[in-house]
Amino acid sequence: MFLALMMMLSITCLTTTIEAQVCSPSGRLKGKKPPGDLCNHHNMAECCKEGRFYETYTCSPPVSKRTEAILTLNSFEKGGEGGWASQCDEKFHSDKTRVVALSTGWYNGGKRCLKDITIYGYGRSVKAKVVDQCDSTMGCDDEHSYQPPCRNDIVDASDAVWEALGVPKANWGWMKVTWSD
Repeated sequence: MFLALMMMLSITCLTTTIEAQVCSPSGRLKGKKPPGDLCNHHNMAECCKEGRFYETYTCSPPVSKRTEAILTLNSFEKGGEGGWASQCDEKFHSDKTRVVALSTGWYNGGKRCLKDITIYGYGRSVKAKVVDQCDSTMGCDDEHSYQPPCRNDIVDASDAVWEALGVPKANWGWMKVTWSD
């Protein structure tokens, strides 16, 4: 009886620990139709759909030595789908520079600003500088170029990152990767 009780307690503690590491949605945002043609379609960016609900997150999955993520394509140049200058330095960055934006939780209030991360994918690794946040808490407005909130597991990368990983240009846009500080 005592052994069975201890096993149940251990399983309960393990389950609680695992669940505590999960990043759940923090809310939902109702999409609005972008006025006129204000949604930026650069790099096949998605525009908000009127009436659709989008999940928001204040967290991202826990960071490890090889944190799983989705690599997406972003232009950090003026007029690119990011819309505004990068949060870390209030500058625009050339698509030929290895820079990234991280989902809100990984961006961590700017604590990773201007630091390099290493991205592993397509059989290679590349260092890239964190210059911005891919906002997981807000979207569907002018400030976010009428794009939905970012997922909570995104490393949004410039052309230079995709090129350095050796990914054929026809496959740029979305790819599973891992990354580390």
